[in-house]
Amino acid sequence: MTNRTLGALILAYAEFAYNMVQSKPTNFSPFKIFYGIEPLSPLDHIPRPLDEKPSVETSKRVEEIKHLHEQVRLKIEKFNASYQA
Repeated sequence: MTNRTLGALILAYAEFAYNMVQSKPTNFSPFKIFYGIEPLSPLDHIPRPLDEKPSVETSKRVEEIKHLHEQVRLKIEKFNASYQA
């Protein structure tokens, strides 16, 4: 294993660790905010072939993500307001 390969592996695990930790203002992880689900393992970051993706009604999924983003926006506004008070 070369230093470059080892570095890429360490970076991938560091990225996964960062993306799965809840942020204080939102109480959601960056992964959850972006994808709408919590990652279970580093393999969740690897794109799946189209035939292996879970089938979910698109419009329902879009609404779930929009609702999640609205929750995040409100939590960030509340968090920022607590610093201004």
